[in-house]
Amino acid sequence: MTVDLVILTVRQDRLRVLLIERGNQPYLGRPALPGGFVRHGETLDETALRELSEETGLDGRKLHLEQLHVYSDPDRDPRGRVVTVAYLALGPDMPLPVAGTDATAARWEPISSALTDGMSLAFDHAAILRDGLERARSQLEHTTVAAAFCPEPFTVGDLRHIYEAVWGFKLDPSNFRRKVTRTAGFLEPTGERRFPETGRPANLYRRGPASLLIPPLLRSGEVSS
Repeated sequence: MTVDLVILTVRQDRLRVLLIERGNQPYLGRPALPGGFVRHGETLDETALRELSEETGLDGRKLHLEQLHVYSDPDRDPRGRVVTVAYLALGPDMPLPVAGTDATAARWEPISSALTDGMSLAFDHAAILRDGLERARSQLEHTTVAAAFCPEPFTVGDLRHIYEAVWGFKLDPSNFRRKVTRTAGFLEPTGERRFPETGRPANLYRRGPASLLIPPLLRSGEVSS
């Protein structure tokens, strides 16, 4: 039994995934999602938290971390029958990763290039990454998890850039502002403003108490009634 991690962050306005370069067989030298075997006495959640700490140096309890799916294809691992439980981790601009014990390198890869045909991920990690991306996009429609990508305090513009990076297209600034500021419990104003070098001051917010978006903020650009 193993745990694999789809760790997503937004750096330089691009959605990126943490990839490692495998230092062992199978798939020596190939890019892969970070992960590892469940140790004796560990729960799956404990393994996910340990691997996240080893690969990023971050406390997963301070990030959005959820179980994604179980992958059990009998042929997914050439070493034999290995079932993996994938986790999705979302967080604000994370530090540069440090390669773990079974990796020779680690990097934040733009998710668009990680899923191109030219980059062949090890095992079934491309499929896991696609599932993680779709889960993240869906979560932004129905929950307030987008704020987990934003270091607090943040502006509505900062939050909009997160949606644009995860969804992969531009949003109308005025419509977006109206929808998120009118959604009860999504944002809490701090009472402070950010003063850019050019343009008008922007109000600063922190994540509100709500966990669900009612109505949802759909990728079609329309809010469900």
